[in-house]
Amino acid sequence: MRLLPCRTAVVAIAALLSACVAQHPRPAAPFVPPPHRVGGPNANDVLFRAIGLVGTPYRYGGNTPESGFDCSGLVGYVFHDAAGVALPRTAQEIADIGAPHVRRSELDSGDVVLFGRRGHIDHVGIYVGRGRFVHAPNSGGTVRLDHLDAPYWNEHFSGALRIMR
Repeated sequence: MRLLPCRTAVVAIAALLSACVAQHPRPAAPFVPPPHRVGGPNANDVLFRAIGLVGTPYRYGGNTPESGFDCSGLVGYVFHDAAGVALPRTAQEIADIGAPHVRRSELDSGDVVLFGRRGHIDHVGIYVGRGRFVHAPNSGGTVRLDHLDAPYWNEHFSGALRIMR
């Protein structure tokens, strides 16, 4: 009957160890806007780079023109390539960076547009102006331009961030 205390001890130790390694969400790093420099990267650089990727195939987890893009991979690639700004990898993490929020009526080219429901962001794109945005929408598709006023995007629009000044 000595097995019962040993098993209890093993279970207790395993429970304590698992509590030590439990994954806790990391708080978002504070947003630090890129420095504004005359002649440095700006929102137009982001805009033109994003438009230049229209037609690139969609690929879940993709984050380069060679591998294809998912939505957050596209946004992250464009901001890094055009402006040297490193963004987190997922749509929700991008939404949580702490960049200034922008009203829909105040959108400007290069703003990151956010889509989702009930406070959860599951899609991002880059606003290009005149009510349109570039994004990587779905499997089997390509990076494309869409209208914010299209029924699906209008219903799921959750806000926007201004990453570039």
